[in-house]
Amino acid sequence: MNYDYCKIFYYVATCHSFTNAAHALMSSQPNVTRAVKNLEQELGCTLFVRSKRSVELTKEGEILYRHVKVAFEQLETAENKLQLHRDLHAGIVSIGASEMALHCVLLPVLKQFRLQYPDIRIRIYNSATTQAVKALGDKLVDLSVVTTPVSVEKPLQMTAIHTFREVPICSGAFPELIGRPVSLRILAEYPLICLERETKTFAFYQALFHQQGLVLEPEIEAATADQILPLVKSDLGIGFVPEAFLREEPENRNVFPLELDAPIPQRHVCLLTRTDKPLSPAAKELERMLLAES
Repeated sequence: MNYDYCKIFYYVATCHSFTNAAHALMSSQPNVTRAVKNLEQELGCTLFVRSKRSVELTKEGEILYRHVKVAFEQLETAENKLQLHRDLHAGIVSIGASEMALHCVLLPVLKQFRLQYPDIRIRIYNSATTQAVKALGDKLVDLSVVTTPVSVEKPLQMTAIHTFREVPICSGAFPELIGRPVSLRILAEYPLICLERETKTFAFYQALFHQQGLVLEPEIEAATADQILPLVKSDLGIGFVPEAFLREEPENRNVFPLELDAPIPQRHVCLLTRTDKPLSPAAKELERMLLAES
């Protein structure tokens, strides 16, 4: 069968109209009608029942359409993938990320992205959640990946893509806490290490302590989450880190996870995007890979 005739047949069957098919193909109605007639002559059967308003497939036409539809959908998929492949040979993706989101989700996804698309340049604006949200709102980044608690307003939209839990940790300087259940009230009597008061993580723990009738008064406020581990190792106090931080360095010496009598509530890593600005092909592919983590 003639490929061009099959293509025109597919569009007529899909559009239920010779006129609409001609528009879709950027051709003329007489050309479309002629192609269908030629195909019918080649096959020796009638493919359409024509009326003034539309056309419908005959039984023979339905048989042909089922096969042609599959073929053309596969061709369109291949064409889209080739176009995406061409687009992903150049470009830049800008990402706003909080420290915990970076370690819990973004780093392994970026590793996979880099392996698949080595020609795409990546820019990461590593900051607090509030700053990552603002960067997206100011259109400085293509998308942001942050941790809860977080709130956004249109045109920003938020999608939870990963759940994580934090655990308290201490060094060997506090042996009385290791190997037994402890409460937040007990931990509050020890020097605590938290992120700065301006961060959403501090607000999360402040609310958690308040629920227990406690006041969160840390001895040390760290600028970034990755500072907490070395501060704890140095016997400076009790810190709270995502479980993923401990898995990244399984041989953390002088670091002991503590067992709370009531686990710390789960938090979420969220993907933030804009609804009023389409993503570039590279950013769209990264978004797809991040959403696959959910």
